[in-house]
Order: sequence, then structure tokens, then C-alpha cells
Amino acid sequence: MSEAGLAVAFLGGLLALLSPCSALLLPAFFAYSFTSRTRLVARTGLFYLGLCTTLVPLGVAGSFASRLFYGHRDTLVTAGGWTVIALGVAQIAGLGFGSRRMAQAAGGRRSGSVLSVFALGAVYGLPTDSGPSPSGSGPSAPATPAPVTAADLLARVSGCTPVSKGRYRKDRGRAATVPVCGTREAVYWKADMDIDCDGRPGRHCNAATDPHFSSSTAFAQSDGRALSSEKLPYVVVPAPSSLWDYREHGVRGGSVAAVVYRDRVSYAVVGDTGPADIIGEASHAAARSLGIDPDPRSGGTPSGVTYIVFKDSRVTPLEDREAAETQGERLAREFVDSSD
Repeated sequence: MSEAGLAVAFLGGLLALLSPCSALLLPAFFAYSFTSRTRLVARTGLFYLGLCTTLVPLGVAGSFASRLFYGHRDTLVTAGGWTVIALGVAQIAGLGFGSRRMAQAAGGRRSGSVLSVFALGAVYGLPTDSGPSPSGSGPSAPATPAPVTAADLLARVSGCTPVSKGRYRKDRGRAATVPVCGTREAVYWKADMDIDCDGRPGRHCNAATDPHFSSSTAFAQSDGRALSSEKLPYVVVPAPSSLWDYREHGVRGGSVAAVVYRDRVSYAVVGDTGPADIIGEASHAAARSLGIDPDPRSGGTPSGVTYIVFKDSRVTPLEDREAAETQGERLAREFVDSSD
């Protein structure tokens, strides 16, 4: 963080007590703080220590939590909403949430004690509107865009302007029904998902678990080794042909892809090529991230998967999964917000 950023964060902390939602808290705070100058300084320091004890971990955990729950926003909102409703009903019914032991402990503690001041600061850090926070998540900071949902992406690719000269089969022996569609920002197709276990052998992907196993992938890691299907979410594009050549549409090894299945979104890279007339395949890790059975023999899903590959994008090094997720979130947001 720059010196200016630190100064702004420090000033925001000082001004937190002056935010409008602090008005009801200030009289109680100053009532015990102004008994003496020494006591005021010491208790104010304790208050801010408690405040930081809550706000700093919340700020640090924010990025991790967004990744952990990414793609499940609708489910979490629904669960959270029903939980709040249930707690409200319990409150109206007079059930309460307090513990007699806690109430007795609270009643026997002096309001101006060291522990009570620290606890006041810690609890004060919980409201989302309590003013500027050290993490920059307060109202003075720019709002963080909500994660792109599966519904957002599916709405964006509801139509199709074909860029392939024909259609692909989902599996060998099946009718060719899948076109590759395109916009200015991406190409996409809607198909099944077969499991590509090719690449470096592992516990789940090897010659014993996959009868069609190959120890190589069309695109390699930065160290020259094949990709790991078990560790890296990647998608498979059809080998170039007269039907469609991915290279002519800004797609290459390491291009960023968003894969959508039901209410989940997973970000991946283009990591391998497949048969020139078949489409709809991804790695063991990609299937697992979407809740699809990743078994190379019996796994996958027969339909309902949407593959979106962003043109002229690239993850370097190709095996950097975190970079793929970061770029994928940004490119997906730009894709959803654009008007083609």
C-alpha cells in the first residue's frame, strides 16, 4: 500500500466515530472516556484495537471468501434470507438468543473496564455501515462488482452467430448438432462434457484409470512438461480443420475460458486439442470444480455445459490457476457488461 493509501486509511479510522451511524454510540463512548485525559487516551486506544481486531481479519478474508463461494451466490443469498426470517420469527415469538450465564457475566462486569472497551470496539467493527475500514471496504471505497453468475453468462450467450462452417458431434457416432458461436469478445459452444485425463499421470488420471490416456497435452507448462488434468482446470478445443480453426478466432493455448454448468461457473484455460469433428471436453479438475463426476470412464455429463473462450486472452504461465481465475472474473464481467 502506498503512503497516501496508508494516510487515507488512518484518517478514515479516525473519522469512523464521526460517521452518521455512530451518533447513538458516541454519548455512551464519551461518558466513560472523559473522566480523565489519561483514561480517555488509554480507552480510545483499546477501542481502536478492538475495532481493528474485527475489521482487519474481515478485510483479509474478503478475497478468500469471494473465491470460496464464487458461483454459489444465489444459493447463499437464499439460505441467508431464510435464516434471517427464521431468527426474526424466533425473536417475535419471544424465544430470544441470550444465555443466562452470559447475561449474568455481562451484568457483573464494569462498563468502563479494559475488556469491555476492547469488546465494544470489536463489536463496533461488525456493522457494514460503520464507516471507513482499514480494508477499504467502507462506504468511501469504490464498490466491488458482484461476481458474475451463471445466469449472467447464460443470458449473454442465449443467441448464436455461428463462426464455424458446420456443426460438431458431441460423441463419435452421434449426429453433428453443435455450432461454435461468436461475438467480438468470445467464442462459445453448448455441449456435453467428456473427461480429458491426458497429461501428467496422477492418482486419478493414468493408463489404468483411462483406456484412452495419453501422457501428453497439446499445450505444455512453462517448464515444458505436460499439463496435469487433476490439478489444472482446462478445456479442450477441436483440432483445426476446414470446419473451424480456433487459431483464426484469437484462441490459443492458455486462452481464458469460463465454463458454466447449472448454477456454477468455473474459470479454466485452453489446455488441449481433441478430434477435429467432436466438441465438449474438459479436464478432471474442471469437471470437479463444477460438481460433475470427473471419472474418465463413467463421469462427465451428457448435456448442459456452456464453454466460453475469451478472444486474445492468455494466462502466463499457462499452469497458473489463480491467474486464470483472476483474469476470468475480469473478462467475464467485461463480457456480460458489453453490448455486442
